[in-house]
Amino acid sequence: MIDTFQDLEEALFQISSYVAKEEGKREKLIEQIDDNKEQLKAIHEEIDLMEKVGLLLQETAEFARDQAKDQIETLVTNCIQYIFENNAEFKIEIEELYGKPSAEFYVITQVDDTVIKTKPEQSRGGGVIDIISLALRIAFLHAYEPKIEGPLILDEPAKHVSEDYIFNVADFLKRTSEMFRRQIIMVTHNDHLASIATRAYRVSLKGSISHLEQITSTNLLDISGQK
Repeated sequence: MIDTFQDLEEALFQISSYVAKEEGKREKLIEQIDDNKEQLKAIHEEIDLMEKVGLLLQETAEFARDQAKDQIETLVTNCIQYIFENNAEFKIEIEELYGKPSAEFYVITQVDDTVIKTKPEQSRGGGVIDIISLALRIAFLHAYEPKIEGPLILDEPAKHVSEDYIFNVADFLKRTSEMFRRQIIMVTHNDHLASIATRAYRVSLKGSISHLEQITSTNLLDISGQK
């Protein structure tokens, strides 16, 4: 009878110990669950903050992009109208393709009540695409942040522009250099463009040897009057 009673006490003690251990585990699990809930809450708050920051950055980027777009459109439009003496406008249309912005360039002209919208490469006559390419280079240089220093280097910038407008191109380049205080280094076969330079050199090929000769101001005036 005593042995049975002792065995019962031993069993009860073991059960009590087991229950105490499990209670301890349960309390620890409850603490971990509470900690996890706090961490999860903090993660959700962080995600919410990041989404708001991302939206702010996106809106800021779109605002900056729109500002740059307006600046480029204005500069290129002024360039086209100054050189070709017409009412053409340069427009940039931006749309999202596969999650990335894509830009298309257009030249807008109006004849009476008809609005004509064409891509630069489809515009005919007067080297329109040459002038747009030239204006875009200048616009990107001055719209880019941080500012790009150094000279503007051009290689035959008005190759397809007719002689009717080449004097306007020369005057535009000269005014651009003065306005933006940027040196222009240009390679050209056009005498009128060469005549606006403050310093010019003629490269001639004699046999297989290239010869470099500085052209004086008098020579430049003579060159601009030649056909």
